[in-house]
Amino acid sequence: MTKQRTIAKEVTLKGVGLHTGENVTMKFVPAPVNHGFAFKRVDLEGEPIIEADATYVINTQRGTNLEKRGVKIQTSEHVLAALVGLEIDNVMIELDAPEPPIMDGSSKFFVEALEQAGIVEQEADREVYVVKDVITYRDEATGSEITVIPSEEYQITTMVDFGTKVLGTQNATLERLSDFKLEISDSRTFSFLHELEMLLEHGLIKGGDLNNAIVYVDKEISEATMKKLQKAFKKDKLSVKPNGILDNLTLHHPNEAARHKLLDVIGDLALIGMRIQGKVIANKPGHYVNTQFAKKLAKMIKLEKRNNVPKYDLNKTPLMDVSQIMGMLPHRPPFLLVDKILELSDKHVVGVKNVTMNEPFFVGHFPGAPVMPGVLQIEAMAQTGGILVLSTVPDPENYLTYFMKIDNVKFKQQVVPGDTLIFKCDLMSPIRRGICHMQAYAYANGKLVSEAELMAQIVKTKNQ
Repeated sequence: MTKQRTIAKEVTLKGVGLHTGENVTMKFVPAPVNHGFAFKRVDLEGEPIIEADATYVINTQRGTNLEKRGVKIQTSEHVLAALVGLEIDNVMIELDAPEPPIMDGSSKFFVEALEQAGIVEQEADREVYVVKDVITYRDEATGSEITVIPSEEYQITTMVDFGTKVLGTQNATLERLSDFKLEISDSRTFSFLHELEMLLEHGLIKGGDLNNAIVYVDKEISEATMKKLQKAFKKDKLSVKPNGILDNLTLHHPNEAARHKLLDVIGDLALIGMRIQGKVIANKPGHYVNTQFAKKLAKMIKLEKRNNVPKYDLNKTPLMDVSQIMGMLPHRPPFLLVDKILELSDKHVVGVKNVTMNEPFFVGHFPGAPVMPGVLQIEAMAQTGGILVLSTVPDPENYLTYFMKIDNVKFKQQVVPGDTLIFKCDLMSPIRRGICHMQAYAYANGKLVSEAELMAQIVKTKNQ
């Protein structure tokens, strides 16, 4: 397992938004473990936050655009690609406008700023989705297709073909994320002349100039069109070079278009919310197919997590029986909600409770249709986690455990008499000063029944 990473300090960039033409100040801010990437609109009341999540994609015209509760972020992909390319996991991106600065149309300046801020390891392990089967999404209308196959690393190959002589067919491959900075990050966005004319007519790309977009000339330019372009780009003179590119822009790579499409794939797939271990093969990728694939993969990951029930042998001798548990926990029947401990390490604990009709809470909840209260499921998780934190002190009988915080509680299935509950608690950060921060799950009948993030503290009893 590798550790999660964030930046060491805040860092600020300024520029203009490609489509809005607005001046933008963007700040990268360190974020805690399991935070992921999120955008904060500091120019709006309440400074609303939009997580980098595929479910918030509202459209993919000229970029990947997010919206949550009416608050929008445009063209998110280049910033997200820089974060993933540098193997950063947790950052808040503060903006005083709806769109990040376009800079030179690549991720280069974002990468430089993030490296200037410094990248630091955090205490929690990075969660990685390991691809075990071939997963595909195809857009029948365009023929665009993205497939991910098993691989030892996160790898991406893009193949582009726009049916034009000036660009032709191009391929690009990233074998490992550590090569992103040198091989991909400086690849700029591009457009064809016919698209550019349409965008100008609709008042878009107000922040564009010939320094942040490669323009491929795929048709003859009339004198009137040339004058429009000169005015739009504030140039006295424009020309088409032998390589078919408008003005005198020098390509960073012969296949810069394919490399930029690869950059876009990385940025768009960041919306899955988890690192991928697999090889992505994208044929004619675009923001629509990229984000549809991200949505599909995110749903699959969520479903797998829900159904990924750990298997334990309930018949083998437990690590701790109920008498040993009572020797460590201060709880007693009927409030002792753990019967045995199956596993215990410095980072996790697994406990079991057999739910019977004799439980006193079934007398009133509900007599005709008994269901174990959700709050008691959480309490049982906490008692299991209490074993984990109390195992760090030599005299656990002299301590009491108190809740500090409960977050992200979800109840998935009913728990009824006859069920065997299995509790698994994993540390989210090292135990310090008796404070334990855990991700807890409860399983029964091969299904996840409840989950929660728990924070508790052990405190020495007053008579000690």
